[in-house]
Amino acid sequence: MKKIVTILALAAVFTSCKNEAKDSTEEMSSEVMTPAETRQDEMENKASINITPISHATSVILWDKTIIYTDPVGGAAGFEGQAKPSFVLITDIHQDHMEAETLKALQLGETKIIVPKAVQEKLPQDLQKNLIVMNNGDSQDFMGFNITAIPMYNLPESPDAMHTKGRGNGYVLEKDGQRLYIAGDTEDIPEMRNLKNIDVALVPMNLPYTMTVEDAAKGVLAFQPKKVIPYHYRGKDGLADVEKFKELVNKENKDITVELLEWYPTKG
Repeated sequence: MKKIVTILALAAVFTSCKNEAKDSTEEMSSEVMTPAETRQDEMENKASINITPISHATSVILWDKTIIYTDPVGGAAGFEGQAKPSFVLITDIHQDHMEAETLKALQLGETKIIVPKAVQEKLPQDLQKNLIVMNNGDSQDFMGFNITAIPMYNLPESPDAMHTKGRGNGYVLEKDGQRLYIAGDTEDIPEMRNLKNIDVALVPMNLPYTMTVEDAAKGVLAFQPKKVIPYHYRGKDGLADVEKFKELVNKENKDITVELLEWYPTKG
């Protein structure tokens, strides 16, 4: 009789332990995410990159709590209602990218302006204290971002091209695993095609200054950003056909989001 009682007691203890282990396993399994769920959670927790077009190549970028002005021209009125920039990026010396009068009118104080050497040489003395010079291939950490200066130039290369290699900068900004590419005045160059893991890209398309809609689409399909935004698309013959650009990109790759923003409110 004692032997039977002992066996029953052991069985009860075993069953209890087994149920507790099962409950513990179920509780753990409900807390552990699958790899797919982890990737989705990481994507949802990433800061958004919001781009507000001002005009042509000029924009205000809100990335988490950082505000970046790109190529501010056209006077301070275009930035009315916008928060002051954390820093400014300038790509080239031409008047649709660099304008000392606008920089002064924005009353930047000690705000830093990242520029290529050619821009630094053309800006007045009273702005020199604000400047951080970066040239093609330079990379530095600044305000929580890694910033790399990317070449931007015309093809075929020639000394009398509108945009010669080494003068202006495109930029890749990276923070918390996200990467933004601002192409500047460029064509479908190898340095653009070789980019990797770009989340958002601003790409130009206007003749005779940069490239055709077709070449822009070919370049984008080569480096495959998650999202591409056409900008800087006013040429000598008016505005480029950005709807065609979108059609060409998505015909070959439906996974690339083509976002069309209003860069020319007056259609000029």
